[in-house]
Amino acid sequence: MGKFYTSVHLKEDLCMGCINCIKRCPTQAIRVRNGKAVIKKEYCIDCGECIRICPHHAKEATYDPPEIIKSFEYTVALPAPSLYGQFNNLEDTDIILTALKKIGFDDVYEVSGAAELVSDLSRQYVAEHKEKWPIISSACPTVVRLIQVRFPELIEHLLPIHAPAELAAMLARKKAAEETGLPPDRIGIIFISPCPAKVTAVKSPIGADKSNIDAVLAMKEIYPLLLPMMKESIDNTEELSISGRIGISWGSAGGEAGGLLIDNYLAADGIENVIRVLEDLEDRKFEQLEFIELNACSAGCVGGVLTVENPYVAKVRLKRLRKYMPVAGSHLENRDMDEARWSDEVRYEPVFKLGVNMNDSIRKLSQVEELKQKFPGLDCGSCGAPSCKALAEDIVRGVAKEEDCIHILRDYIHKLSDELSRIDIKKS
Repeated sequence: MGKFYTSVHLKEDLCMGCINCIKRCPTQAIRVRNGKAVIKKEYCIDCGECIRICPHHAKEATYDPPEIIKSFEYTVALPAPSLYGQFNNLEDTDIILTALKKIGFDDVYEVSGAAELVSDLSRQYVAEHKEKWPIISSACPTVVRLIQVRFPELIEHLLPIHAPAELAAMLARKKAAEETGLPPDRIGIIFISPCPAKVTAVKSPIGADKSNIDAVLAMKEIYPLLLPMMKESIDNTEELSISGRIGISWGSAGGEAGGLLIDNYLAADGIENVIRVLEDLEDRKFEQLEFIELNACSAGCVGGVLTVENPYVAKVRLKRLRKYMPVAGSHLENRDMDEARWSDEVRYEPVFKLGVNMNDSIRKLSQVEELKQKFPGLDCGSCGAPSCKALAEDIVRGVAKEEDCIHILRDYIHKLSDELSRIDIKKS
């Protein structure tokens, strides 16, 4: 089992021990212990739902500060296409790209440009691997992690091509090294991210041993820095854009699948809908489909917790922005692009297994079922676990006890009180 990194962490001083997060977490990765939430790293898929739901702002994502730009001799910004949906009345992406250079970056490389190359590669892969249909998009790190821990049979259906941000980082470093003559390690490739899952994908890469991205900035922190610079850029705009409609469309749900230019696909967004699709896919309900695009955030990447705009407003803005764009600005042409394919295998991570082997697991599952019969089945969360079943599993794992259930505790106290009363009566 691999080493787990999560970009979501708890600010204990703000945590009030409420159960909002444990009820919302799709993988039951959170417990409340001693009045504070505890995130089980091996269960966490960095979807950011706990950040979104916490009324006390006690959960936050880990990312780099804007000052990281000064740590490199030459820096290249990688803006995610969802960044363009954060600004009102934007008619030209070059305004944002120019503004990025004005806030301190030496160059920019659009992730949407790399997305168009990924679309071309994906189109080829889908056509050449009918035996793996339906092929599942690997662009959302949360979805890939979810499949790793909960749906091992679906791993072989994952598209073995790097996400656009990773490919953009490879191409941007190569371009910068050629233009500046600097060694690659003195060039900083910095991704501007809409979600914490992308941070995790850099620290713990998918399909590779090491990421080509050196740092990750939160979109919400770059946004206020860009606003004044965008006003200056309107009259002095550089031509920096390398993408068209296909690349920009990746910023919202359905954009990736639309870029494949096929009709036989499914696109779902929102973590609950994603899980439902994966469960149906595991039951072989979608074998007739060619491709499945899944986004953990509602409306796609524009719905990430590190963005600033309402996701559905941002989605409409992207649609309006791409209206008069060319179909694509980047093309594979005759490039081989071997570096765009996974070099490492994505493996099953059995974090939810109860036992060390089949017999042990069966025995412990039986114990879980016996314990569940003792509990009221209310899934109230008062015990600090999201459900009665989760509490039973925690007890079997040795990290909780029956008396954590308030109903069991109440019965125990009543029983103890009755025994003490009988003792008092006997003494008198």
